[in-house]
Amino acid sequence: MTDRHDTAATAGQVRDLHAFIAGLPKAELHVHHVGSASPRIVSELAARHPDSKVPTDPEALADYFTFTDFAHFIEVYLSVVDLIRTPEDVRLLTYEVARELARQQVRYAELTITPFSSTRRGIDERAFMDAIEDARKAAESELGTVLRWCFDIPGEAGLEAAEETTRLATDDRLRPEGLVSFGLGGPEIGVPRPQFKPYFDRAIAAGLRSVPHAGETTGPETIWDALNELGAERIGHGTSAAQDPKLLQHLAERRIPLEVCPTSNIATRAVTTLDEHPIKEFTRAGVLVTVNSDDPPMFGTDLANEYAVAARLLDLDERGLGDLAKNAVEASFLDPAGKERIAAEIDAYTASWLAS
Repeated sequence: MTDRHDTAATAGQVRDLHAFIAGLPKAELHVHHVGSASPRIVSELAARHPDSKVPTDPEALADYFTFTDFAHFIEVYLSVVDLIRTPEDVRLLTYEVARELARQQVRYAELTITPFSSTRRGIDERAFMDAIEDARKAAESELGTVLRWCFDIPGEAGLEAAEETTRLATDDRLRPEGLVSFGLGGPEIGVPRPQFKPYFDRAIAAGLRSVPHAGETTGPETIWDALNELGAERIGHGTSAAQDPKLLQHLAERRIPLEVCPTSNIATRAVTTLDEHPIKEFTRAGVLVTVNSDDPPMFGTDLANEYAVAARLLDLDERGLGDLAKNAVEASFLDPAGKERIAAEIDAYTASWLAS
């Protein structure tokens, strides 16, 4: 029988760990622009555009954001994308996402943006770039959160979207100052990675880093394709890598990070339960793991919660969580001085917490 004092002590430790996570300086590498719209912002945008089927009641959004599978998630996601119709909508969304990141002590984030979804809906491409850049600069000066962009191809939209996204990412007259990387999102089933090689080649030649999603809802061969065909330097999700010991060894030896999003994987049914999540296999294999929130309001989570999930699954204490936070800093595309600054802040925070 468990002693009541033991139970109380355990509960206290959990509370302390959550408090530690809340104040821990963090970086986030896999979080989507539209997918980070809070219920308040989604309802405000839905009210602006009453022809949308998205609920205007924030409480009703919880049911709306309950997904039956990955295909249903994409359907709902695109309905929220359709709410972003003007440069003012873009600026509002971007700044409010930064505000939420700052609330969670996120010092640096690489926000995945899908410009094709907005430009094809009629937003002027120059106005779109100006809107995200204005929000980025305001977020850094007013909130202290540094944002960088990953432009990603919506895979379901095919090669037309790939061509448009590549043009927007590599045209010096349009390319925003904050852009650092190039990605590929959307469904994986029926969307083979090799067809996107010419577009990634162009983006890499223009100085962008390669960060495609791969192996979330398909097998490890998709991850191999991302590495061999798209020059991936990080892998978005990479859930199925656990099925291939040679792939895990390759990722560990080459120090290729995985952007792991545990709650997202459960919400989209990519993984059945958290206890079955392969993050444990990844860490045992020596893979560089970062923890991220993906589309947090849609999945009823945030980055702090993802750290709490990781702490339970990996049996991490405060030092372990500090090291996990530094993984994201190491795997980021921040400049060396910026990496050193945030890593030092994580170490100082952890030392102060343990000393107190």
